[in-house]
Amino acid sequence: MKRIFLSKLFLVSSVTILSVYGIIYACGGGDDWDFFGYNSNFTPETFADKSYSPLFLAGDIFYGVGFDTKHNSRFNENIKSDWGTYLKGVVDTTTINYFLIGDDKPRYYSDEKNTIKNKEEITDLHVYYKNKKQNASSTKWGKKMPLKEAKVKSFVEFLYLAQKIETVSIGEDYWSYDPVVAKTFNDLQMIQSIENVYNTTADPFLKNRYWFLTMKARFYSNSKQKAIDFFNKTESSVPKNVLYYRALSYVAGINYQQKKYAVSNYLYAQVFDKCPELRIVTAYSFHPKNEADWTKSLAMTKNNKEKAALWAIHGFYKDEKQAIEKIYELDPKSEHLNYLATRLVNKQEQTLNNSFQQKAEENQPVKNQTVAENKTENQSKIDKSAFDLIAKISAADNTARPYLWDLSLGYLQTLKGDYANADKSFDKAVKTLPKTELAGMQLRLLRFVNNLNKIDKLTDKNEKTILADLNWLYYELPKTYKGGEFRYQNASSWSRSYLSALYKGKSDPVMAEIFGESRYSYWNDGNAFYDNEKNLLDIKTFLAKQNKTEIEKIGAGIYSLKLKDISNFQAVQATFKNKIPEAIAFMQETDSVQYYKFLGNPFNGSIKDCHDCDHAAYQKRKYTFIDFLNTVKEMQDKLAQKEDVYTNNLLLGNAFYNISHFGNGRTFYEISIVGYGSSPYSFRDSMKKMITNCDVSKTYYQKALLAATTKEQKAKCVYLISKCERNEYYNNKYNNVTNWWSIEDDKINFIAWNGFKTLKKDYSDTQYYKDVIAECGYFNTYINQ
Repeated sequence: MKRIFLSKLFLVSSVTILSVYGIIYACGGGDDWDFFGYNSNFTPETFADKSYSPLFLAGDIFYGVGFDTKHNSRFNENIKSDWGTYLKGVVDTTTINYFLIGDDKPRYYSDEKNTIKNKEEITDLHVYYKNKKQNASSTKWGKKMPLKEAKVKSFVEFLYLAQKIETVSIGEDYWSYDPVVAKTFNDLQMIQSIENVYNTTADPFLKNRYWFLTMKARFYSNSKQKAIDFFNKTESSVPKNVLYYRALSYVAGINYQQKKYAVSNYLYAQVFDKCPELRIVTAYSFHPKNEADWTKSLAMTKNNKEKAALWAIHGFYKDEKQAIEKIYELDPKSEHLNYLATRLVNKQEQTLNNSFQQKAEENQPVKNQTVAENKTENQSKIDKSAFDLIAKISAADNTARPYLWDLSLGYLQTLKGDYANADKSFDKAVKTLPKTELAGMQLRLLRFVNNLNKIDKLTDKNEKTILADLNWLYYELPKTYKGGEFRYQNASSWSRSYLSALYKGKSDPVMAEIFGESRYSYWNDGNAFYDNEKNLLDIKTFLAKQNKTEIEKIGAGIYSLKLKDISNFQAVQATFKNKIPEAIAFMQETDSVQYYKFLGNPFNGSIKDCHDCDHAAYQKRKYTFIDFLNTVKEMQDKLAQKEDVYTNNLLLGNAFYNISHFGNGRTFYEISIVGYGSSPYSFRDSMKKMITNCDVSKTYYQKALLAATTKEQKAKCVYLISKCERNEYYNNKYNNVTNWWSIEDDKINFIAWNGFKTLKKDYSDTQYYKDVIAECGYFNTYINQ
């Protein structure tokens, strides 16, 4: 298993921390499958700088990305910007970017033959400067940039040397089960020539880049200690910019390889603190081997900011609460506090039960919770020490972002049931809240959660306090919010469950269903609420009601089922009960559903149950659902007149068999209320019984047998009856099973049903008998015993 993604870059100078931070990917890499947005009300992007986002609480290695995939491209924008400024007015931006990174489009394995020529052209331009002779590249690019300009020559010569190092520093982006072998650059003469240019260059911009290129070359050589020696000798004269901290991360990586873990982690913490672009790298690379290493790293710090940086990474791996306490003591204004606070609040959220259901033992029904029971459970889960810490910092008002602590406190107060003080905390947060869309939405969401939690029993008065926010959550945000950060989905689903629980408390099953929407399971939906006839009729009345209240309008709007869906369910039920006139009337209420077409001919009766075969077979006529019902009624009317009794009974038997689970017309019953699934055991018991019951079809086959006049006709009826007997046998055998793992193999695959016996005894001289032997393995096995 290996995916190749060819690098488009040759001058990104990415940080690759030896084996400490190799290119590590997983098969699914990059997807945060927990997606905390769906079980959280607290959006970390509201409070922390973007550089911290990979460190937000996540179910994967890094939030939103899984694994770090920017090894080759992390500094593209910095590099383009720096060189663009240096060459401004001399070389256009497009040309600069072409030579720096090549084509902006991603290049894959299939593009290998169409490689970008920027590397080759840089080499040609280097030869042009060296030999003073024109070549194809100098002729081409001489028309686009002044090759005799000193800055242009410096640009080309730097790239020529840089791309030598990139042969080992740029890796292929891929994941593999095979270990990645580190490449080394062993041209010591080239390394020395780069260092010589650094020593002799006077231009500050170029000197800084040659300094970094020297560090990089030493880092990828076999003499890595020389990189540290060079850094120690020169660092005091180097500006503390991105290049400096990239070089410092090289030093940290080398120390790690040398098993100097305390030094390595101390240096990584400095990079984490000063270079936002490398926060994800340093967080991954930071690994104290034991408590002694950690203590040594702390002892190396020269000031409180360095100590705070160490605790900031430590908190990512260990205890956010402890890290916050330590950093707050050292530097209350530290920006590292922000991301750690979001992790602490998000962790509190992960303990909550938002389902309004109590966990049940295996194979036991889930017990629904009242609002009061749910609150009691969740309030007991709030970490008191975390709450006290956030309350302390909020009260002090001495952090860089006081609104973070005020909103955090208000939210936790809501979860603890202290709604009045939560309001006060939210009011306090407004004073320092930034005027951004995300911050405004976050405040509104938390206020809404608090306001809904205040309601223990719905009244006309307290309903009004939440109507605007319900409309905002259910209708406005899904349509107007185009970003991906704001976490409102949890509040949307939680509020529905909360309102449903309130309506259950009022003994209002219709509104409880409207907001709660019963579902049999995640995958096949299905809705047991409609198994109760009174529920069904009451909700139809509600949906048809013209003068709904505001909250009723909101509920009806978000409810996934509409009147036509319920009528469709009634039509299906009536059909299985063989109440065809009722089924037709209900089907006519379903709008376009009645014109859906069967995939196979529902009136055909096959020897083997193979709906795919029936779907692929030629069909002279395609039946819609309403056509089917009308045709069934016509046949039944003919039978009432004793017209063509054998054929009509046979076709009606086929019709009812085909709409069952065993036939070719499952799409007739596969709807939201009934459910979906290839196995009948995916359905709730009431629907499983309905779709697997062949009594109606069996009755029609038996009537056809009585009316049959030839042995061929009788043979066919006997066999079709045996199929119904077979289905009944398996239904009885497995319908009451509650634990599939405990089923014992009785070694019985099938039995000789009465139909099999009769077919063998009385109709072995028919062609249909021979056809059954050819197509039905069960029957063939039976007669050959």
